[in-house]
Amino acid sequence: MVAKTPEPLTVLYEADETAWLDAMSELIAERRLEDLDYVHLGEYLKDMARSDRRKVESRLAILMMHILKWLHQENKRTPSWRRTISAQRMELARLFKSGALRKHAESVLAETYAEAVELAADETDLPEETFPGECPWTLEQLLSAEVLAD
Repeated sequence: MVAKTPEPLTVLYEADETAWLDAMSELIAERRLEDLDYVHLGEYLKDMARSDRRKVESRLAILMMHILKWLHQENKRTPSWRRTISAQRMELARLFKSGALRKHAESVLAETYAEAVELAADETDLPEETFPGECPWTLEQLLSAEVLAD
């Protein structure tokens, strides 16, 4: 039995992912669905979704960590903290244009808050017990500029 040689799209995927994406896009535009590299396409889409979810979780944790620092270290507030909070809020709002990512953020809010508390405690040298045990904000509140109101 002779081993089958790899399909050109499979080879392209390994050699040049961007060229492979262009080829996939072209095949879809031409409705040549039978020629798609379904194995790698499925992997690629799964990886993209996982990456988007991780990005949301990371930005959410950073946002909440900086808000916690802002609220619990009034004497150390800096304009850079405010800018970080604003930048994270804006980027999350941009990411949430996809309803699925907003739903993901809502589903991991409590878990991500726990990470934010750990990060805030580490950065401030305050005990974790200093911070609320449960997330005191809704996603909408976190995305609002009012979250910094004292």
